[in-house]
Order: sequence, then structure tokens, then C-alpha cells
Amino acid sequence: MTTPLQVTTARLHVPVTAADHARGPADAPVTLVEYGDFQCRFCGAAYANLAEVLRQRVDTVRLVYRHFPIANVHPYAESAAEAAEAAGRRGRFWEMHDWLYEHQDQLDPVHLSLGVEQLGLPPDEVGAEVGRQAHADRVRQDFVGGIRSGVDGTPTLFVNEVRHDGGYDLADLLAAVDAAANP
Repeated sequence: MTTPLQVTTARLHVPVTAADHARGPADAPVTLVEYGDFQCRFCGAAYANLAEVLRQRVDTVRLVYRHFPIANVHPYAESAAEAAEAAGRRGRFWEMHDWLYEHQDQLDPVHLSLGVEQLGLPPDEVGAEVGRQAHADRVRQDFVGGIRSGVDGTPTLFVNEVRHDGGYDLADLLAAVDAAANP
């Protein structure tokens, strides 16, 4: 006798809170949660599409970003995540987020410091915070929450707390958002 294959859908185990980095209206009918790695080229490809989803569905979508640096593959991912948190401490998370994805080939310490300076942030202070891993707990908290939610690679997206197992090209993302907005 065989047992039927049971398909389970991964769900977000750590709810979105005010402590999360979010873009878009808090009362949006669709919340996209991305677990990302700033050095991951697939996350870089998804970045442009997610920005376009936010542009096209401005009143429908809120994007939440959570860190999932895969340090054994991407040596600068953790320091990039910490730099984003240092910027976030100064109210500039999303500007740093965008700079990191737009300069993925420049995440080494020298270029990262230049990027921090380009954004008008204090490079010595941010560099010191990254150097002493002042934001490691926050990055680790996101990572562990991702593991608990079934994240095993980047980017991993959740649409209204259900893992999106489709593609991250613009058409797939828009279709997922529209389906979630009009169940």
C-alpha cells in the first residue's frame, strides 16, 4: 500500500512587526516578505522586479526585507547586512538597501565604506559598527526566523505569510500579488 504524497505549503513563522524594515502602506492588502542576501545575484535580479511591483501596485503592496546572508558562499553578505542595519539605525535603511543591490560587485570593505559616504552617512561610525558586529544579533534573528519558516536559499518570498514558490520575474510577482489581493 502506498501513501499519497502530501504537499505542504511553507508559512512565515515570524510575523511582521513594527521592528521590520517595510516599504509601502502598513495597511496594504498584500505583504511581501523577502529573505535576501545582498551579495546574491538572484536577489539582485529580484530587487529590480520587486521595486517595479511596488511602483505598479503602490496601494496594494507592502515589502518587508529580512536578512538571510549565506556567508559560506557570499563573504561580504554579513557585513553588507550589518551596514544596512547601521544605516537603518540612522533612518536610512532603504537607501543603503538600494545602494547595496545596485552595487553588488562593490561590497568589499573599501567600496562599502565609499557607498556609506556617498549616502551621506558617517563612514567611520558605520565602519566601526560593522567591524565590531554591533548589529549581528538583528541579522542573526532574521536568519533564524527564515530557517524556522523553511527558507533554504535566497531570495525566498512570502506573500501574505505563504511561501511563494513561483518565479521572481515581474509577471510572476504581479500575478502572485494580484491573486493575494483578490482571493
